Amino acid sequence: MRNASLTLTAILAATLLSSCVSDGMRAVDGHISNASSFVAGSQGEPNRVPLFVASTRRGEGARDDGSPHFSLTAIGVPQNHRPGAVERPSFGSADKSRHFAVLSKRGMDEDEFYGEIASHVSGRVGSSRDILLYVHGFNTSHDEARFRLAQIVADGGFSGVPALFSWNSRGGLFNYESDKEAATVSRDALEKVVLSLAKTPGVGRVHILAHSMGSWLTMETLRGVAQAGHPDLDGKLGEVMLANPDIDLNVFRQQVARVDPHRVSIFVNNNDRALALSSRIAGDRQRLGAMDPSKPEDKAELDRLGVAVHDISSFSTDYIGHGAFAEAPDVVRKIGAHIAAPRAGDADKMAIPDFRGDEVAGTTNVTQTPPPPPPVVQKVESSPLPPVAGR
Repeated sequence: MRNASLTLTAILAATLLSSCVSDGMRAVDGHISNASSFVAGSQGEPNRVPLFVASTRRGEGARDDGSPHFSLTAIGVPQNHRPGAVERPSFGSADKSRHFAVLSKRGMDEDEFYGEIASHVSGRVGSSRDILLYVHGFNTSHDEARFRLAQIVADGGFSGVPALFSWNSRGGLFNYESDKEAATVSRDALEKVVLSLAKTPGVGRVHILAHSMGSWLTMETLRGVAQAGHPDLDGKLGEVMLANPDIDLNVFRQQVARVDPHRVSIFVNNNDRALALSSRIAGDRQRLGAMDPSKPEDKAELDRLGVAVHDISSFSTDYIGHGAFAEAPDVVRKIGAHIAAPRAGDADKMAIPDFRGDEVAGTTNVTQTPPPPPPVVQKVESSPLPPVAGR
């Protein structure tokens, strides 16, 4: 079983990694260049998080057949941002000095999208070459998905390239069945995005963080990818993290049977009222994300799955309890530290695409200008997540 606790060392490692990224991103005429995962703004200006977005939402220019539209978007994170929060105005327009806001956006075609990602990972070392792909859940607008990913990047210290798959959720509490159909229509598009990210020159690993109904969409997609002969994305699949997964337990058993369970982590909350409603809609069938590891029968079922399980029930911040994975700073730090953990034999690898766009595997023997030393990091105080179940 894998220990689910978060060590102080891992948190500090994630913080150090986040402080070492380039500060060279600038927006010029709506274009973003030399982007890193988090760029501190000058005094009075918001911090910037560039996101690569593949969207099947019709409002984003996608067709009604589930084909995606691609863009590169810069999200502003206010300097007074509080970890776990997405600061938004109660009414009226956002003030970029106090609220999350879209700073710039550039639409692009599919080839340009992946070419731009290749250029962003070029020259990066170790886990900074990784992609974090976020797949949002039910009742989520496009802005909510973009701002949530930017918040996770800012709070979790992710130093790679963040990407969002935004499917056509209608963003309404009474649109559950409609959203399930929209997620189903998006399976082929997500499958192509995942495979294309893995094939992009210079990319290290493709990590996936999925929430709620997005977890079902993700596991259905990975099941299809595995059946097509790419169960681990040809060596590029990283961590698969499912937060409050809205998946029937028996369905998940079939899905995870096609994927290496050692790559899968689930975050469960037995106080999740949104999943309780989903269970009732499904005829009182148990949802994976609402299981309770403190109950012997639930723990036995979770142990048999072979995945890592993190109980975040005590981290719920509101009555619904469906967003603790991102709203609780300790949980977000754990996600960031888990992704940033050094991989044996990979920490010194460097992404160096040649002129044909093919990756050349490099090491620290490749001549490069060393990065400046990281600033002194203050001690981070954090309560560990309790080990509950898993491998």
